[in-house]
Amino acid sequence: MAKAKSRKSARGTEAVRIGVIGGSGLYSMPGLENAREVRVKTPFGDPSDAFVVGALHGKRVAFLARHARGHRFLPSEINYCANIHAMKQLGVERIISVSAVGSLQEDLKPLDFLIPDQFYDRTRHRVSTFFGDGVAAHVGFAKPVCDQLTSVLGEACDRAKVRVHRGGTYICMEGPQFSTLSEAHVHRQLRFEVIGMTNVTEAKLAREAEICYATVAMITDYDCWHPEHSSVTLEEILSNLNKNAENAQAVVREAIDAIPAERKCKCGSALAHAIVTDPAVIPAAARKRLNVIAGKYLTRGAR
Repeated sequence: MAKAKSRKSARGTEAVRIGVIGGSGLYSMPGLENAREVRVKTPFGDPSDAFVVGALHGKRVAFLARHARGHRFLPSEINYCANIHAMKQLGVERIISVSAVGSLQEDLKPLDFLIPDQFYDRTRHRVSTFFGDGVAAHVGFAKPVCDQLTSVLGEACDRAKVRVHRGGTYICMEGPQFSTLSEAHVHRQLRFEVIGMTNVTEAKLAREAEICYATVAMITDYDCWHPEHSSVTLEEILSNLNKNAENAQAVVREAIDAIPAERKCKCGSALAHAIVTDPAVIPAAARKRLNVIAGKYLTRGAR
């Protein structure tokens, strides 16, 4: 069980415990009280956009548009390290990710939601770790999402009266092109449920940052495999995105209201036995770069 942290974030301000990352179609979070923009600098560069920090049901929340407001970044262009590091700086302990996906199974229909419990990584051009350059670490990732948070999200969908599927594999492709028909058939043969372009990288970095992570996957289309939907069109996706956005906002509000104060998971100690580099040989620059992420594990043998 993770220990409770102080009420101050790494930036010396009041900590924000819950983070929300909005994907395609979800560029804002209506209903936040006393909302203000917060720009965060990180050792890994700038996040996608300014965070919008406010309160919902008395809980402080930080919202980030993954692709930036106006949708300016391709999936491969997103600075995932900066986004997750900034969340950590703000004090975030749980991240709810909202993402548009394509369905790979007949029963997973457009406008349904799915809460995946597994990822399959087919990305090729991304930085998906905070480590390296003098520090080696290997976190466990067999169960890539937080069970406690996925349970909260599933129940939130029920209360919001959104058709939800619990569990399944989200295959993360590089993009920005959609799948070929051959790729779609292979993904179906491998029994994957949905396909997207962003979430596995976030999940890996959130695990390294000891932040709970879970996804609300909003189904917009049948990819290109379905005989009655022979190709994925942007027009179709955008239409369903707009329909999904209102449901997603309702689900996120329900989930935030229900998130318990205490974390009953192991996400908060993911790095406890992950760093294999002798602290005595860690370069000062690496120690500084990783202070927010892993500082408590790098104190021995400092030089």
